[in-house]
Amino acid sequence: MRLEVITPTDVCLDTEVRKIVAEAQNGFFGILPNHGDFVTDIVPSILVFELEDGRERFIALHSGTLVKCGPHVRAAVQGAIEGDDLDWLQERVEKEFRQEDEDERVARAALAMLEASMVRRFRELEGLSH
Repeated sequence: MRLEVITPTDVCLDTEVRKIVAEAQNGFFGILPNHGDFVTDIVPSILVFELEDGRERFIALHSGTLVKCGPHVRAAVQGAIEGDDLDWLQERVEKEFRQEDEDERVARAALAMLEASMVRRFRELEGLSH
């Protein structure tokens, strides 16, 4: 089966695989070539896949959606890092994905403040027009 991992800016992985193990919100699951079609959200985790030659590889996924359709499995994620060393991969995931999460949290807080300010302004303008 064909595994593709894509981010908003790149195709991080596109290869033939024999087996996939990933993690959804309700736990780990495996996919073999004859597995039924489905769609699931995946959590920040390490996806394990077995290549056609039997070697296991790893790719850290930030979060996103995984779709199994026929012989194709596509994971559309916010970020991905491929690697062989699980300790190194875990370290990179924690460092990079945590920073992205913090950046997103700061951006959401700034947006909430901007929205609150706009609502106050509209209320002030309404008060002036009455």
